[in-house]
Amino acid sequence: MSARAFAGHAFAQPALLAQALTHRSAGSPNNERLEFLGDALVNQFVAEALYLRWPKADEGALTRARAELVRESALAGIARTLELGTHLVLGPGEMKTGGHRRDSILADAVEAVVAAIYLDAGFDACRAVVLPWFDAMLAALPPPNKVGKDAKTRLQEWLQARARPLPVYAVLEEGGEDHARIFRASCTLAEPALVTIGEGSSRRAAEQQAAEAAMQAIEA
Repeated sequence: MSARAFAGHAFAQPALLAQALTHRSAGSPNNERLEFLGDALVNQFVAEALYLRWPKADEGALTRARAELVRESALAGIARTLELGTHLVLGPGEMKTGGHRRDSILADAVEAVVAAIYLDAGFDACRAVVLPWFDAMLAALPPPNKVGKDAKTRLQEWLQARARPLPVYAVLEEGGEDHARIFRASCTLAEPALVTIGEGSSRRAAEQQAAEAAMQAIEA
C-alpha cells in the first residue's frame, strides 16, 4: 500500500486516510468523528442500492435488508477483505489484545475510511468506490419477504415445507486465542444428501454460515 492509495481510492489528502486508520487508543486525532460521518454515508449508499434493486419491496423489507448489510459483522467482513486490520494504528493495550481482529474496531474503521474518501473526493466518487464492497452481500440477500430470517430458520422452513428431515449441526473444531475464538461447524442434510461447513467467532455463527452454504447449494 502506498501512502496515498487504499481500498480502491487514491487519496489527494493522505492525512485523512491516516486519521481514518487511527483508533482512539492510539491518541488524537483518531477516527471517531470520521466513523460518525461514515456511518451515515454507508447507510445512504446501501439504502439507495436496495431501493433501486427491489422496486416492489416495502419499507419493512428494505429496512431489514439494510440492517443486515450494515451490521457490525458485515462491515468487519469488508474490512477483512480489504486487509484493513493490518494497517490500523492501535494503542499498546489494543495491540496486545488483538484489536486489529476485533469486529467492532474493524467495522468502525470501515466507516471512518468511507468518510475519509468522501471528504477527499466527494459524494459520487465515494459511492463509486464503496458500493462494490457490498456487491457480494447484495447478491446473496434472500428475497425481500425472507429478509430478517437467519439462515438456520430459512433452511428449516425449506425442509419442513417439503416434509424432509431437519438438519443436524455439529462443531468440528474450536481454536484460536481467548479473545479471537474460531469455530468450525457442519450442517448435514439427509435429503438432499449434503454436508456444508461454516466458520465463525461463535458456535452459532459457524452454524449459521454452514446453514447459509446449505441454502445456497439447494437453491442453486
